Amino acid sequence: MLEIVELTVAYGPLEVVRRVSFQVKKGTVVTLIGPNGAGKTSILNAVSGVVPARRGRILFDGRDITRLPAHRRVSEGLVQVPEGRQVLAGMTVRENLELGGYRRPIREVMQDVVRMEERFPILGERRQMMAGSLSGGEQQLLAIARGMMARPKLLLLDEPSLGLAPKMVQAVFETIAQLKAEGLTILLVEQNAHLALASSSHAYVLESGKMVMDGPAQTLRSEAAIISAYLGQAI
Repeated sequence: MLEIVELTVAYGPLEVVRRVSFQVKKGTVVTLIGPNGAGKTSILNAVSGVVPARRGRILFDGRDITRLPAHRRVSEGLVQVPEGRQVLAGMTVRENLELGGYRRPIREVMQDVVRMEERFPILGERRQMMAGSLSGGEQQLLAIARGMMARPKLLLLDEPSLGLAPKMVQAVFETIAQLKAEGLTILLVEQNAHLALASSSHAYVLESGKMVMDGPAQTLRSEAAIISAYLGQAI
């Protein structure tokens, strides 16, 4: 589904991602883990087209999209749910959902709005409330639902549990598990490495913009070096 080849991302003279390569197979959940500043979000932003790749190639569904504009990538089925949720606070929950499908026929959009409200009942209950009035966890569910409105082939999730209460973290990861069971392909960046690895098929470990380790997620959960550096304790 996704192949990254020798990707380098830079902000001015500073290279924050250096010659990173990895793959995401169709129907899997792949996690990028590493300390703050490792380059995880920059990789997602390059994949979605929010920031340009300085060097390397991004292949999506067999097509080179390295220079494709971000909005065209959404149309191709590559959708990012950004860090910090970034819902449109001054619009209603339903309006946020509708905008998630803005490039699609209105009949399909309204059908999918109903599906999202059924999948996330709390959003249906709050459909006329301003998105900015929701709790952090509810906003995260809205951000995921808004991303799903674009009918993605690949969903990029950036720190979905950031700043959430434990109950809402559980709800978010239950949603990820449901999407995985339905066959959606997901590339996940997550600060909670325990939950991320437990939810993933494969994981890549980054440090200082470089790929330092990868393997099946369950194998990495038992690696002493990973536990020490990124998980903090034995599982």
